[in-house]
Amino acid sequence: MSRVGKKPVVIPAGVTAKVEGQLVAMKGAKGELQFTAPDAVSVKLEGGSVSVTPLGQDKRSRSLWGTARARVQNLVTGVSQGFEKKLEINGVGYKAAVAGKNLQLSLGYSHDVVYPIPTGVTITTPKPTEITVAGVDRQQVGQVAAEIRDFRGPEPYKGKGVKYAGEFIFRKEGKKK
Repeated sequence: MSRVGKKPVVIPAGVTAKVEGQLVAMKGAKGELQFTAPDAVSVKLEGGSVSVTPLGQDKRSRSLWGTARARVQNLVTGVSQGFEKKLEINGVGYKAAVAGKNLQLSLGYSHDVVYPIPTGVTITTPKPTEITVAGVDRQQVGQVAAEIRDFRGPEPYKGKGVKYAGEFIFRKEGKKK
């Protein structure tokens, strides 16, 4: 039995939910999102909550039960509060700046890296060494943060590069003389 799947998703005030078959749509202060649940589960809107139940007792239905419930919870959280990922830049001369609809990164290459900011995501740079990625869709926010981190991931010797805030980088000692 799925511990996550058993719990109903409570709809907070200010969020409207609509369930039509397998399509779950949420609308709130931050925007609107929708999710199509897999055929192995059923989704019902009951009162002020959405409940997900498996249609069978096979392994696929039970594994998708908790996943579908978590995706519905992410819709509710996204339209009511939104999601945010913070990135840190370490290295001499490494910096970031938002220029129009692009994120401009100086990461030690011979040229600046220009990353076009996708729609639905806002990127801010409170300091030249900090990047904040925010949006309504959890998957999109995580994907954009991962793409920015991939331009120059943190290296294990000096820790230079782009990393998530709070991420532990395993450091290596280096050569001894």
